Amino acid sequence: MTRASKPPAPPAPPADADVATRLATVRGVIDAAAHAVGRDPGGVSLVAVSKVQPVEKIRAALEAGQRVFGENRVQEAKAKWPALKAQYPDVELHLIGPLQTNKVKDAVALFDVIQTVDRERLAEALAAEGKRHGRLPRLLVEVNTGEEPQKAGIAPADVPAFLAACRDTHGLEIAGLMAIPPAEEEPAMHFALLADLARKTGLAEVSMGMSGDYDLAVRMGATQVRVGTALFGERVKPVHEGAPEGTQEGGGTGKG
Repeated sequence: MTRASKPPAPPAPPADADVATRLATVRGVIDAAAHAVGRDPGGVSLVAVSKVQPVEKIRAALEAGQRVFGENRVQEAKAKWPALKAQYPDVELHLIGPLQTNKVKDAVALFDVIQTVDRERLAEALAAEGKRHGRLPRLLVEVNTGEEPQKAGIAPADVPAFLAACRDTHGLEIAGLMAIPPAEEEPAMHFALLADLARKTGLAEVSMGMSGDYDLAVRMGATQVRVGTALFGERVKPVHEGAPEGTQEGGGTGKG
């Protein structure tokens, strides 16, 4: 299925709207999508993707009441979030980009949720750091629903075995699944696949949907949507973009 056959994007605020207005628009879309399928909007968490956003825009979202944020890069998050979390201690910070094993220590110390567990080597490193640190963030497994060779994530058929290894071999508790559908394909079939995998494996959290399709994701069972551009406007592409630590609004492709 081609990009042209994708459903229309959710309603967007004016290009010159401030962050508070954008936040209200996105929340309204989530509420409407949830009500349309008989869901409680309170069961959907909005993860504001704040990567490459200036602190002023993040602070505007915080002052408008947003408390859940997603970052792609550990180093970028370390540079801006400790001070913000000290001021807003109820913030929940998600890592939604790929995690290299040499950054596990920093990630465990900083993040409340890691959405991109995608290989046994990383599961092993997280388990070891959890023992050293005395805690672990909430963990989600990234699923490569399109089985794209260039993208991180567990193939759908391998999810049950990987979950068993995380739990039985490494002693990790897995809270849910996350996916980024192929950019050129209609997302509905990927959302349906991820939601079905979560049901079959008994996982409560389903992280799917970004700025162009988060309303559809909510209608198809997302418990978390990762929205960046619709909240903050178009981002400025950083010079280092394309480095292995993270590359997409809702996740990334790096290994390590």
